[in-house]
Amino acid sequence: MAFVETSKRNLVRQAWLTAFVAVLFCLAATALQAAETKSLKGVALIIGQSKYEHIAALPNPANDARDVAKMLTDLGFDARNVTDRDAAKLKRDLERFVEDAEGADVAFIYYSGHGIEAGGENYLVPVDADISSLEDADAALVPISAVMDALKKTVPVTIVLLDACRTNPFPADAMVRRAPTASASPIGAGGLGPVRGAKALGNTPATDASLGTVVGFAAEPGRPALDGAAGENSPYAAALLRHLAAMKGTEFGSVMRMVTEEVYLDTKAKQRPWVNESLRRLLYFGIAPPEPTGDDGLITGERRQLLLTISDLPDPKRAQVELASLQEGVPLDALYGVLKALGTEKIPEDPTDLQKVLDAQAERLKKMMSERAALRTDDPEIKRLVASADKAIGQGAIVTARKFLDDAVGRVEQTSDVVDEAEGLVKQKRLADAAIYARRADASALVFDYKSAAGDYAKAFSLAEKWDDKLRWNYKSQEAEALNASGNATGDLDALQHSIEAYRVILNFIPNGEQNRDWAITRNNVAVVLQTIGERETETAHLEEAAQIFRDSLVVFERVKDDINWAAAQGNLGNVLLTIGERQSDPKRLNEAVTAMRAALEKRPRDKVPLDWASSQMILGIVLYALSEREPAGEHLAQAEAAYRLALEEYTREKTPVEWGMVENNLGNTLVTLGIQLNDKAKIDEAADAFRAALKVRTRETFPVAWATTRLNLGNALSGVARFDMGTDALEEAASAYGDALTVFTRQRFPKDWASAQNNLGSIYQTLGQRTRDVAMLDQSAASFRAARQVYVRRKFPLDWAASQYSLGNTLRLLGGVTDKPEYYGEAIAAFRDALREYKRETNPRQWALTQAGLGSTLHWLSMSNADPKTLLESIAARRAALEVLTIEAAPVDWANAQNGIGMSLLNLGNLQRTDKYLSDAEAAFTAALKVFTRESQPMQWAFEQNNLGDIHWNRASYGGGKAEYRKAIEFFESAKQGFTEAGYTMPIPLTDKKIDLAKKQMAKK
Repeated sequence: MAFVETSKRNLVRQAWLTAFVAVLFCLAATALQAAETKSLKGVALIIGQSKYEHIAALPNPANDARDVAKMLTDLGFDARNVTDRDAAKLKRDLERFVEDAEGADVAFIYYSGHGIEAGGENYLVPVDADISSLEDADAALVPISAVMDALKKTVPVTIVLLDACRTNPFPADAMVRRAPTASASPIGAGGLGPVRGAKALGNTPATDASLGTVVGFAAEPGRPALDGAAGENSPYAAALLRHLAAMKGTEFGSVMRMVTEEVYLDTKAKQRPWVNESLRRLLYFGIAPPEPTGDDGLITGERRQLLLTISDLPDPKRAQVELASLQEGVPLDALYGVLKALGTEKIPEDPTDLQKVLDAQAERLKKMMSERAALRTDDPEIKRLVASADKAIGQGAIVTARKFLDDAVGRVEQTSDVVDEAEGLVKQKRLADAAIYARRADASALVFDYKSAAGDYAKAFSLAEKWDDKLRWNYKSQEAEALNASGNATGDLDALQHSIEAYRVILNFIPNGEQNRDWAITRNNVAVVLQTIGERETETAHLEEAAQIFRDSLVVFERVKDDINWAAAQGNLGNVLLTIGERQSDPKRLNEAVTAMRAALEKRPRDKVPLDWASSQMILGIVLYALSEREPAGEHLAQAEAAYRLALEEYTREKTPVEWGMVENNLGNTLVTLGIQLNDKAKIDEAADAFRAALKVRTRETFPVAWATTRLNLGNALSGVARFDMGTDALEEAASAYGDALTVFTRQRFPKDWASAQNNLGSIYQTLGQRTRDVAMLDQSAASFRAARQVYVRRKFPLDWAASQYSLGNTLRLLGGVTDKPEYYGEAIAAFRDALREYKRETNPRQWALTQAGLGSTLHWLSMSNADPKTLLESIAARRAALEVLTIEAAPVDWANAQNGIGMSLLNLGNLQRTDKYLSDAEAAFTAALKVFTRESQPMQWAFEQNNLGDIHWNRASYGGGKAEYRKAIEFFESAKQGFTEAGYTMPIPLTDKKIDLAKKQMAKK
């Protein structure tokens, strides 16, 4: 025989066949193959067990064994085929095979029949086995571990392929004993198992002579395999027969990956083989039976590349493709072929974008399949090419299908000058030729060459325009869709404008400009293109035009009772209003978007379209969350949370993992905001759990953009948690999460997300700098906010710009305190006043109030530098304005902070004016703050309030209050000291001790 092995430098792999490592192995082999090729000897034993005497017979194993034996013989193996063996004969066959294999380079066993696993041992089931065989399994059945151990001692490479993962042929509760006196073990549920004890089968240490072992199972652990139609081959055997022939030029591991994905596609994702590999060299088989030639050869070649591409796709993407295939009723093979044509490096990482691609291409596949019967031609060559193209698409060989259709179009163009003999023949020919152009356009679109597709649809339109009204409509519509897709994919605004022009041609087909259902559908499509254009512009004119068209469409759909298109138009309207509303301070458009999404839900009942219903609930949650950001207390946050939780009743991790992860992420955002507003740590902890759950699906390897988004959001949750803990652990973990996000969100590729991450990172450095009084941290914070403003310019992103100004003001205020440089306070005041140019009480009440509070705080600290009573009065006025919006019910922490600030300013104002007339109001403000800052929930803030109340009584004592006031001051200072100690915040304690000592001395003098 002749097959080839190539050295592999101490690389050992034991993994699922989908591992990316296999690709690296193949690359390594390419460099070594020529130098290290040599002739090797291979022996094979092929076993097929069909005619069971006492348990369920199997129709196909004998066929499988016969066909696999022929194939291995053609590959150069010394192959022996045995069928229907009882226990004695089967054991003798295996013993003889071990003897014959000594001196060979490769030993290959293929077994098709019943097999079971029990107690960590795998057993082949002889045809004479019955229930009594289980009482003495080592004697009556055939354990395979000993055979493998014996082969590994004398043969460098052992390959065992077990097509025996069929359902258990014995009673479900039957037990197995290795010997009559041994303990009993249950039978594994899914046939043979990949483990023996605690070690993976075939993973025992190799001897010096062994280059490793490959053990292949027809199905994954715990899953039964299919037997196939009677008289044919099992799916596993059929895949082996189709692809082992490729070993003349492809490494064995890659061939087995092809086999795995062939079974997966052939069984429509019901079965997927499993391989345990521990080879230390790559295998290349040099002699092979004849490969398919002609059209079939081209299809098979691309099919094999498709299978290798599928094997590298992560499970979440597979789940999306499988769900799209099932929902849209299109072949799984063809959808995977579409993704391969796109190129793995261009497959969208964001699950929403991937879903759009799958939906669009599934729709094209459905159209191609539905129009197949209508495609008629008298040209036998064109018939052959079209039939081959259909076969190629069914096999996922989309590029090959397009080649066949290129040849068909070439044939059309060669014969186009002989079609004018009669009008009837001309019509038939033109329509047939148009169909060929349209067919090629479909194939071009499936490989994402939308520009070529649009050209071919335009040619098909020109051929059919004068002959068939329905076809001219369809071809022009498909041209418009392809132009829209081209503009979407490339950012080509000309393509989008040409798409609109094509739709307007269609509108001219409608008699007398009647505003009927076709008119509404076509205009709706125009609006979708206008929305795409508008999303890329800073102005909203195109978005407003799209919104009006959607409204016009709704009138028609309602009149003709078309609920499906009516609900789709409402959803489109809600999306475009959300896009407009997010750019505006006025929440009017967001309110309209909520109304539109709720209306869409009325036409999408959960019992009839559960996934559409869940999708609408999710989008409704997004709109409600956006609306809550325009409210003083986020009244719509609870409704957003409810909408997300409803969506999760249909979007489960098992059924729709990608959508489930998306909703968990959105739910987490809502819970963070709720937790911060309500001072509810449990909500924020729940949010962090939601983000961590989402990250189980939204992994960096699979969905890097979604991963970065959720890491960013997890950082926000951890920042919220840090409010309740004076340490720095949560803050440092949050900073790490933001840093992770920035490895994906670069300014060049994702400027808006990059700016958002910079803002959040600035907030973390701000809090760390505040707690540690670290000037460098605060400088980093200011730098991050200023970086964000490079993207968040006021004209394009007014609210984001205002948010950056507000945050920068807070950092500059802290820098003024840490450095004792009042110029920072002036810069902070300017930043807050800039933010108030966009934050208005009428449209952004909560942000306006928080900015007023920040301005008041800064004015307070500035007054400490310039000793100006006027500045303190301005501070008090700003904070009192904030309290008109920040209530204890809606925003308890912010309300309490404002109360504390008012108390501090009143206290200082009295000191500057040397009067006690402000002390009662200041005391009332500090006491009010204690309604929120309790010792249990906020120990550090509680301690500061105790300290402030101590200052009140100290001042009263200074104005003649006597020993009683000093005594009360000492009590409050000692409470404050204890609170600071409990909170782990030791910095103020020396000053508190000094106040206690001074108060005691003053009291002693009275």
